[in-house]
Amino acid sequence: MNLHVSRRQLLKGSGALVVSFAIGGTLDGAFAQDAAKPGKPLALTEVDSFLSIDTKGKVTVYSGKVDLGTGISTALPQMVAEELDVPLSAIKFIQGDTGLTPDQGVSSGSLGIQSGGVQLRQAAATARNALLDEAAKHLGEPRESLSVENGIVKSKAGKQVSYGQLIGDKSFNLKLDPKKPVQTKDPKDFKVVGKSAMRVDIPGKVTGQFTYMQDVRVPGMLHGRVIRPPAFGAKIESVDESSIKSIPNVTVVREKDFLGVVAGTEWNAIRAAQKLKVSWSKSETLPDQAKLWDHVRSTKIAKDDVTSNTGDVVAALNGDGKKLSATYDFAINLHGSIGPSCAIAEFKDGKLTSWSASQATHNLRKQLAQMFGMPAEDVRCIYHEGAGCYGRNGHEDAAGDAAVLAKAVGKPVRVQWSRADEHGWEPMGPPTLIDLRANMDENGNINAWDSEFFVPQGMPGSTPLVAQDLAELPSTFVMAPGNVIRNSAIPYKIPNVRTVCHRLESTPFRPSWIRAPGRMQNTYANECFLDELAAEAKIDPLEFRLKYLDDNRGIEVLDRLAKLAKWDKRASPKGDRSGNILKGRGISYTKYELTRTYVGAVAEVEVDRSTGKIRVPRFYIVHDCGQIINPDGVKNQIDGNIIQTVSRTLIEEVKFDRAMSTSLDWATYPILTFPDIPEIVIELIDRPNEKPWGAGEPTTAIVPSSISNAVFDATGIRLRSVPYTPDKLKAALQA
Repeated sequence: MNLHVSRRQLLKGSGALVVSFAIGGTLDGAFAQDAAKPGKPLALTEVDSFLSIDTKGKVTVYSGKVDLGTGISTALPQMVAEELDVPLSAIKFIQGDTGLTPDQGVSSGSLGIQSGGVQLRQAAATARNALLDEAAKHLGEPRESLSVENGIVKSKAGKQVSYGQLIGDKSFNLKLDPKKPVQTKDPKDFKVVGKSAMRVDIPGKVTGQFTYMQDVRVPGMLHGRVIRPPAFGAKIESVDESSIKSIPNVTVVREKDFLGVVAGTEWNAIRAAQKLKVSWSKSETLPDQAKLWDHVRSTKIAKDDVTSNTGDVVAALNGDGKKLSATYDFAINLHGSIGPSCAIAEFKDGKLTSWSASQATHNLRKQLAQMFGMPAEDVRCIYHEGAGCYGRNGHEDAAGDAAVLAKAVGKPVRVQWSRADEHGWEPMGPPTLIDLRANMDENGNINAWDSEFFVPQGMPGSTPLVAQDLAELPSTFVMAPGNVIRNSAIPYKIPNVRTVCHRLESTPFRPSWIRAPGRMQNTYANECFLDELAAEAKIDPLEFRLKYLDDNRGIEVLDRLAKLAKWDKRASPKGDRSGNILKGRGISYTKYELTRTYVGAVAEVEVDRSTGKIRVPRFYIVHDCGQIINPDGVKNQIDGNIIQTVSRTLIEEVKFDRAMSTSLDWATYPILTFPDIPEIVIELIDRPNEKPWGAGEPTTAIVPSSISNAVFDATGIRLRSVPYTPDKLKAALQA
């Protein structure tokens, strides 16, 4: 539903609009996490690493996985509350603090629930098991006679004892053995898991009382800004500090080509950064954007990853039958975080504390320690939610900036990036190029499938920080992103298949993950090309997928999708393509990473011949992520996946010249606005007895292909280059 309501109408309709908010955050907000507890276990093998219970029965959960707006600060406590039989309100959630939380890996890849949540569940089940043993001794009753309700253990004889009385403020001293897990609760007894719970973060966000990282303040804090080069690779030739002598109490910090200013107020820091006269060398390191895909194709290949190889593809491709081929590309994207990145750093007593919205605080800790030649145990990174992430954006870079400035001036320094900083200097989603070939027999059967993906070399790790590069501080170079080869292999049964990922030695910009990295681009090309083959065979695209699908859960997803979307069974494109506004529907399917979460989608599109604009008024989604923890939370994630990826598919593209990105504001890097948000119809398949899988990314993977397939259905035009801008569509229609 797209409701257009003015502020005046809203005030008239509601009688009053009361919004409470805090400017700058309070000291309580800044130090929302507990002080680091000496001797607190952090190992993944200790129950005490994950949870504690005080004398009042309050449960504190320590999570290395963080909430990036995904709702896991509600869902993870649900999993713990279920296993301990305590109310959700009894749980305090601490996340992403290297002084308090175990290292559960980066908060990415839709693994918050699937990995982090399962670890917390096991810790809670182990704790509950021990508490019941202790209660049996305390009450003098057989364990089998005991039950738990709201953190109180009761016997059939009427005796009771609370968790707080049994363990309050004491350690469990219990080991977790992944090879011998404790039995968790039977799903038939679930009271919390599988039920929609109101997200704990939403009230504060709606009323303006939520403390984002941008609102955090610490005592004695100064403000810093970094002066960026006008071109990637440019070097400082001279700095005229006298140019800012009119601005009081400003310190200029220079370390090689890292240049910043620190002041007592944020406005003075901003003014000093704008007025400081700096001379830079000329640098042109970027390719010609008009020849980007030639550049990608000609980039040196570091290695090939063969992600599937079945049958004899060469012989099948060259045999009898019709040969088809296509090339798809996906543009360079920004994360497009609504709030630019922010961080605070403080060096005190030889130790560094960093506050940021990093989704990988334990990795950031290692990076900062390496930068300054410090032991990792002398660095503490504390997470505070930022305004948007979904991939490694500028948060860690802002943390590096703040640390360099804080080290130089000996006081805590806050660095708030500008919009131009965020758009110009965050690591970006790399360009992806895909070649596909197939052979089909006279009956429309696929004999062979062959594909080549041109993607960055990389591995799971950390993108080097801007400050590390500019200041030439110690760094172990790891070109991210990793895992971008997933979903290059296809989920369909075809006799001869070969999929190869060419891992490129370099990419134009510093690369990073963005929601469903690789999985989206790869699924996009595969699902579009499969649609091309269905059209060639003149077979309904949903039926064509079912023909090659040998997976009962996948088949169920598509069967349910057909009913949900009232699928019009026929071949594409549609016969009647007259009129100025053309309408079509397109389908797409994924089994995420070929190992988990199933998603089927139907997109409905409207194409305006005269303007070339594509609208997506409606999406239908059937989603199977196994055991669902919070149904409403899963729907939130599906909504976010679709809205963000419709924007990436139709609008978003980084523009650049030979020196620098030129997409430095919302005018030059527009994103989807409210009037163009589609209606999203969702059907969830809950499987309580299965493992819980992620929902943060998978739906992203099927958005571009379902839109492309719908545009073909409406127009008979096959779009193969994202974003699908009006200019591209009009050119294709004219051709």
